[in-house]
Parts: sequence; structure tokens; C-alpha cells
Amino acid sequence: MSTQIFMASTLYGVATLAAGLDSECFGPADRRVLLVCNNAATPETTPPLDELPGFERLRGRFDDVLSWNETISPFHPGGWSPRPDDTPLWERFLRLLWRLGDDDVELVVESIQVNPALAVCQIFTGAPVTVYADGLMSYGPTRNKIDPLVGTRIDRVLHLDLVPGLAPVLLTEFGVPPQTVPTDAFVKVLADLSDAARELPGTGEESALLLGQYLSALGILTAVEEEELHVRMLRGTVALGHTRVVFKPHPSAPARWSRALEQEADRLGADLTVLDAPVLAEVLYQRMRPALVVGCFSTALLTASALYGLPVARTGTGTLLDRLTPYENSNRIPVTIVDALLPDLKDRTAVAEQSPGMSVRALTELVRAVSFAMQPKIHPGLREAAARYLAAHPDARTRSYFKRRRLTSLALPGGVPAQLAFLPRNATVRRVARRARALGRATGR
Repeated sequence: MSTQIFMASTLYGVATLAAGLDSECFGPADRRVLLVCNNAATPETTPPLDELPGFERLRGRFDDVLSWNETISPFHPGGWSPRPDDTPLWERFLRLLWRLGDDDVELVVESIQVNPALAVCQIFTGAPVTVYADGLMSYGPTRNKIDPLVGTRIDRVLHLDLVPGLAPVLLTEFGVPPQTVPTDAFVKVLADLSDAARELPGTGEESALLLGQYLSALGILTAVEEEELHVRMLRGTVALGHTRVVFKPHPSAPARWSRALEQEADRLGADLTVLDAPVLAEVLYQRMRPALVVGCFSTALLTASALYGLPVARTGTGTLLDRLTPYENSNRIPVTIVDALLPDLKDRTAVAEQSPGMSVRALTELVRAVSFAMQPKIHPGLREAAARYLAAHPDARTRSYFKRRRLTSLALPGGVPAQLAFLPRNATVRRVARRARALGRATGR
């Protein structure tokens, strides 16, 4: 007997798996189990994905639906992993609890480099692994160094073709080949979800759609700064002539953001609808066919453009490129792709023409260079490509994707010259600089 265990934490992820199953990306199995996981900071206050509207349309593709949260309760999925000596006990326990018996197990997981996916892969030590990626992070390097006992068992990376022609860097250190989930199959699954969604008030055609993100939870922006980011989205959208606007906040966004947007909409004379229904952005694309989709670096911007042919615009990416810390933050590649590829909301001509910011070839070179700068120890083979790209593109736009200190530490073009590299760390230089600043302030008074 064989059992395939599909692990998912979002409805979008289950839709990706459903499209993969419909298009025969997975081999036959005697039993297919969907293992749902709620990774919210407080899972007790957030409905699990198997209770969200539309899930029943996807449920029939799996024989059973199990909960990872219930399995390891009271521990949080993102913070628990088995102790190495306990993994045989955990495998015996899960085989008994999930009625696996002596079945051959195949794992299909997302975000392999962190828990809970990593924990499940460590427990089933002999199981082959397929990693599926439903977002832009798949185009970047693996976030952490993975134990070869896990990495060498990964057969492939399944991903959506959000940037046609751009190949993922994820898990290439293990020689894992990428495989795309057919776009037609994915769009068909999303159409099925759209049919199942309830009526969405205030989402008529010709409205612009703003995609909120919860960046303050990641420590990238403060709550006030993220609120202002959403307000800037509204201002820029209205400035382009869109007076009917729908705002889809992040499910965890505080309610005050909605009120701030409503106040700004009143001031601008815009008709604003704040949509708090738990639906995918792709459902809105089909239901309302927005005249414009605006966001920061959400994957949904690329699904709007690549899968539905909708006009898109981005804003705030420059700030995020500067603020993301540490440099190897896994959000850096999604921000880089959106910033390099999509038009700026403030550029009326670029938004109207919807021409890509750079070619796929140029974007590939940029992504590989940034990937090396992010993870030089995991991807040393990308050094030459990164050096060549930086030497050929000394302009300010290119350098905005890199930190001078990082380039210096890696001895890449664009860093501080070697003979001057000691200056930022020299105590005497810092002391003289402080005195000079103090003298300047005193002179100004």
C-alpha cells in the first residue's frame, strides 16, 4: 500500500495541489491524505483552512483530511520539531494515529526549510519528498541550509509559472529539478472556487483592487508605516482616475487600517469598499475583473498579471528593499522581482502601457546575483555570475537591490575598496566623525 501526504497551510496551497493532481503531476497512490496546518500566531483565533469558504470544492481530491495542529497540540506548528532521538517514536505514533500501518509514504510539503514541513520530513526519514511552491519565494535561494538527510530525498520543486521563463533557485544546491504546475489546470481550480464563493458586495466591474499586506507582523514596517503604505496605494490609485476602489486587507490586519482608508477616501471623494470576506484575491479577479490591481510585493500581483492579464502596479518596494533585514530575508527575492518587473504606481505612462520593467533574461541574471549575495555559502557556484552582473550594471537602479556592506564582505563589484574597508569599523574615525557632527550642530545654533 502507498500513501501520499499533502501538507498545506493556505487555501491557495490546496488549490495548487488540486491543480497538480488534476494534471497528473503526482503518481498513483492507494490513499491521499491532506494534512492541514494553521501557522497563524494564535491559531486558536483563526479558522483553519478546511473551514474556509470553497474548501469543499477541493476536498474530494483527498481521501482524508487531518490536522497537524491537533496532532502536536499544545505546541505551535512553527516552533516545534522532534528531538533527533525521538523521531522513531514519532513515526510509530503517527503511523498508528493516522492509520498508515506499513504503507510506503510519500510527502508533499511547502516551505521545506522551516517547521512544520521540516519536522514532518524528519519524522518520516525514508520518505521521498516533493516540495511545492505557491509563491514568488520559489525563485529565490533556500532560506536555511538543509540537512542532507532531508535535502537528498527531495525529488522536485513544483511551482506555478508566475514569471514565464524564470527558473527557481530554490533547492538547486541539491540538484533538484523544477516542474511547473500547468497554468490552465490552476486557473480552472480557481474558477471552481469562485463559483463556490458567496456574493461579495461592492465589488462591481471597473473598480480598482488594493491588496493589503501584514508587513508589521514580520517586523519589516511598523503598524503606522504599513497603514500609511495602504493610504499611499489609495492616493496613487485615485490619482490615476479610479474613483471606485476595493481594499482587500490581510486577514490579520487591525481594523484601524480600514478606518484610516475610509477617512482618506472621504477626503479624496472616492467610493471605497473594505472587503473583509475570507476569499482569495484570485476569486476577486474573476468576480470583479478589476480595472487595476495595486499592491506592494504580493504574489497575487503576479497571478493577476500572468494568469488573468489584469493591469497591475506596485508601490513601496523601494522602502522594503532598504528595510529588509537581515539581507538574506527570504522576502527579498519577491520584492526584487516585483520592483524590477512591474510598473510603479506613480508612473502613469508605465501603468498605462503595462510593459515589463526588464526582460526575463535580465531578470534571471538579477535574481541569480541577489541569490548569491543572500546565500553565498549555499550557492557558491553563483559567484561568477553575480560578479559579472554587478560589473556590467553599475547604475543606481541595480545597486538598490544590494547592500554596499554585503558587496564589500563578498568582494563583489560595487563594494567599498579593500584599502578603505577598515573605515566603518575604525574607532578613531568614528570618534572624529562624532566630534565633527557635534561641532556642526553647535555652529548651526
